[in-house]
Amino acid sequence: MIVTMKILSVVGARPQFVKLAPVCAAITENGHEHVIVHTGQHYDPALSAVFFAELGIPAPDVQLGVGSGGHGAQTGAMLEALDPVLARYAPDWVLVYGDTNSTLAGALSAVKQQLPVAHLEAGLRSFNRRMPEEHNRVLTDHAADLLLAPTRRAVRNLEVEGLGARTVLVGDVMVDVCWQARDRALAAGADSAAPAALGLAVPGLDLAAPYLVATVHRAENTDDPALLSGIVDALAELPFQVALLAHPRLVARAASHGIELRRGAIRLGTPLPYQAMVEAVLGSVGVVTDSGGLQKEAYLLGRLCTTLRSETEWPETLVEGWNVLVPQPIRDRALLGDLVNRVVPGKAPGVEYGDGKAALHVVSALERAPRTAPGRTEAA
Repeated sequence: MIVTMKILSVVGARPQFVKLAPVCAAITENGHEHVIVHTGQHYDPALSAVFFAELGIPAPDVQLGVGSGGHGAQTGAMLEALDPVLARYAPDWVLVYGDTNSTLAGALSAVKQQLPVAHLEAGLRSFNRRMPEEHNRVLTDHAADLLLAPTRRAVRNLEVEGLGARTVLVGDVMVDVCWQARDRALAAGADSAAPAALGLAVPGLDLAAPYLVATVHRAENTDDPALLSGIVDALAELPFQVALLAHPRLVARAASHGIELRRGAIRLGTPLPYQAMVEAVLGSVGVVTDSGGLQKEAYLLGRLCTTLRSETEWPETLVEGWNVLVPQPIRDRALLGDLVNRVVPGKAPGVEYGDGKAALHVVSALERAPRTAPGRTEAA
């Protein structure tokens, strides 16, 4: 097998590991060398190692072990650790994923070393500059040499910002993974009964009764004690059981604010591996979340989603009412109850996110694009 390119992927958070799986397989199948660098942004086994094992991703070639911290400190630590790694491997492409601090650090380190950068999931915009993720997206897109856009709307966003010439529409790699997991789940009958893994992860959940899947982790929802208390109150009063798969951030913030999570309709649990998460959503009556990825997965799986945010990076999910935004759930608990109990749209979710072969399109785009970083200058 002839190796024609060396591609270095920088990942560090749960959503990136899921996106990495099909891309890693496509890179290897097409005869290219792939180097995986794990920054350590997510280091809890339930948010990291389990995904590598479950999705068949090779162990990272480099573990930076940066860990948690404030945005500036964490991003700076990643930059310091990444610089010698990129210099040692000298890849043809540095591939960064999504919108985390790992994304931005990978792009900046590569740019400073005159290495071509490709951004997977480019062009997403919430237009909320209070979100750290929005800054990461915008800065990474403007630094990158190749912008791999998941949707036509993302392409238009990049064109408006003057980045159209660097943009390629490849579709969304999450569709690749989600549909594969869905097909496995449906073959096992997971659409008609909640998976056993969910019962183990969420003690006290009655699998024979209707339930919602819920996640809350964003700083905008967890850092303000009054807002987080209002969200938990609203979840606790919902007309269905709420399987709250608690991110470590939520658990820590709730504890520091003195907020009890185990009450009312809430059944407190832990994050699920990807296949189990897909099965949990398929077995549910809907999703309540502030996660970008879970909004889209609910849409792809044909389940109602109620999003605890005032905007979304995935506006396609709002069509036909599959997803509904709730800017301030603390204001009206009854509203949230009405929303999760709304009628399922008559029209099936569309195909705005691609054909389920996005990873192959990503590799093809990397093969076709120039492997030099245009417009770069020597270090000052």
